[in-house]
Amino acid sequence: MADPSSYRPKPGQIPDSPGVYKFRDEHGRVIYVGKAKSLRQRLANYFQDLAGLHPRTRTMVTTAASVEWTVVTTEVEALQLEYSWIKEFDPRFNVKYRDDKSYPYLAVTLNEEFPRVQVMRGAKKKGVRYFGPYAHAWAIRETVDLMLRVFPVRTCSAGVFKRSAQIGRPCLLGYIGKCSAPCVGRISAEEHRELAEEFCDFMAGRTGAYLRRLERGMQEAAEEMEYERAARLRDDIGALKRAMEKSAVVLADATDADLIAVAEDELEAAVQIFHVRGGRVRGQRGWVTDKVEAVTTGGLVEHALQQLYGEERGDAVPKEVLVPALPEPVEPVAQWLSQRRGSQVSLRIPQRGDKKDLMATVGRNAQQALALHKTKRASDLTTRSRALEEIAEALGLDSVPLRIECFDISHLQGEDVVASMVVFEDGLVRKSEYRRFQIKGFEGQDDVRSMHEVIGRRFKRYLQEKQKSGEWTEEPDVETAAPVDGVLTAAGEPDRADGRPVDDDGRPKRFAYPPQLVVVDGGAPQVAAARRALDELGIDDVAVCGLAKRLEEVWLPTEDDPVVLPRSSEGLYLLQRVRDEAHRFAITYQRNKRSKRLKSSPLDAVPGLGDTRRQALLKHFGSLKKLRAATVDEICEVPGVGRKTAETVAAALAGAAPSAPAVNTATGEIIEDDGAPPAALSAERGQER
Repeated sequence: MADPSSYRPKPGQIPDSPGVYKFRDEHGRVIYVGKAKSLRQRLANYFQDLAGLHPRTRTMVTTAASVEWTVVTTEVEALQLEYSWIKEFDPRFNVKYRDDKSYPYLAVTLNEEFPRVQVMRGAKKKGVRYFGPYAHAWAIRETVDLMLRVFPVRTCSAGVFKRSAQIGRPCLLGYIGKCSAPCVGRISAEEHRELAEEFCDFMAGRTGAYLRRLERGMQEAAEEMEYERAARLRDDIGALKRAMEKSAVVLADATDADLIAVAEDELEAAVQIFHVRGGRVRGQRGWVTDKVEAVTTGGLVEHALQQLYGEERGDAVPKEVLVPALPEPVEPVAQWLSQRRGSQVSLRIPQRGDKKDLMATVGRNAQQALALHKTKRASDLTTRSRALEEIAEALGLDSVPLRIECFDISHLQGEDVVASMVVFEDGLVRKSEYRRFQIKGFEGQDDVRSMHEVIGRRFKRYLQEKQKSGEWTEEPDVETAAPVDGVLTAAGEPDRADGRPVDDDGRPKRFAYPPQLVVVDGGAPQVAAARRALDELGIDDVAVCGLAKRLEEVWLPTEDDPVVLPRSSEGLYLLQRVRDEAHRFAITYQRNKRSKRLKSSPLDAVPGLGDTRRQALLKHFGSLKKLRAATVDEICEVPGVGRKTAETVAAALAGAAPSAPAVNTATGEIIEDDGAPPAALSAERGQER
């Protein structure tokens, strides 16, 4: 435990101006980000007598090893920078709201030539109009099914749309009148886009004018004795009214507002949001968080606003945001919201009337969400704690292993040998810390040797990071300090030993944090290899064990017999989850590598031939087989391909041996060579590990 006085800034060093500050731990990792109107006054609060600090604040300042700050001009800039840093560094002591589920949205892809209506989840895309979020995807589909009668917008996938255009026949929805069938030219692209925009206007709450227009059309048709058209319009009006009934009217027609309510106790807080558009509740969502910092209700509201609108622009930020308590100070937050919307946003507490009543309803939803979460979480916390304690007791550890790393080797008959490293912290996955490796030290299949190489490379990097940060004062030997090549990050980019900027600015470093326990997928040989790799590097404070698949036995490097945990043991279940996650991550990476190798082509090796011209060649000739038979003059006919490149392509294809013909195993049909090898037979997957 660090003494805050050891890193307290000297008097006069901290400026008396707005800014954002970061606390870092002994590894340089950012553990807390905060903002202040006066950095000097705010930071002084952290360096008072520990007995006077809130317990969570006391834990944070004793975990930290340094503090730094960045001065900004205004409080609004401080708010923006704080949000950016919390998102970037993921500090462990900051309040972070996380969706308890991935909420579905009704989306209209206005960025396509023929806009499509569909259900979407995940990150929002540019050029797509979103409505919601909804509690259930089936609620979206019911609404869309009713509205397609009036707004027959395309809902099919790109493949179905392309297929219908090729055969000249629309899909079933086109025949039953629930799609205007732009795929076969029943309406033009401009007319279909108009239809999609009318759909969006109706969903955005502009319903009254459209319904009145339909009613006038129905009356005119009846007066002209066009009773069939009048009946169709009557049914259209009924369908739209049924769709509107699915959203309860709670406020005046022109009201666009988000209502945010908070339910909290000493340890946790739940947030519920109702999205009201056109006076109707169009969506609902909720978050739950641990109160890892001393924070007021106003502070929780501020964090919720950052989470909710940090990535939004324009109409996605409503004119009015109603909250149970205002952030302190409120002016910078209101100004920040107005900037994101592009016009004035009212941030206030409802005092009377329908809005206050609706806020009470949102508050009851927040209370119920917190109660439900605590019911589930109590079991989860107890289970995880018991699992870690059982592992510590079974392996004879001095303390529970708060950070566990698991390694697995994967290959297909000795080819494409790769390894994975997954991380569990406090019994939960930490996917941002996952890493994967290519085995480059030798050729062929040898799981024991592969495990030795991977463990050695991972902990060599740990020692290098310690040396760079100054935590390790001993002089390393040449072997330990040698660069490590071939390590891949989770994004698949090569990890260089010459260092990257991310290693010095607080972002999660690749291998800087040591685990308390290393788990390997395998038995005694793999465990012995891992222990030997650690011993060669002089690391003796990391425990090692292995979990063998056959009997789920736990192997230790110093024991001849395995440790057998009861089948009902929570500790064994956690080790199985860790092992299975490492296996999943390794085999996914191995399959991706094999897929890329199988899709390789002789054209890949032609110098100066990029993807664009490679695709142009294959498109022009139709297949690699026809391209191989073409003359240099015929290759020159492809746009963008000169004579020199054509000669290089012809020479490369002449020197490359043609691949064996692919066979459809279901029909026995020989598949023509189209430039990409056939997929590996499904039987191969039975030989993967």
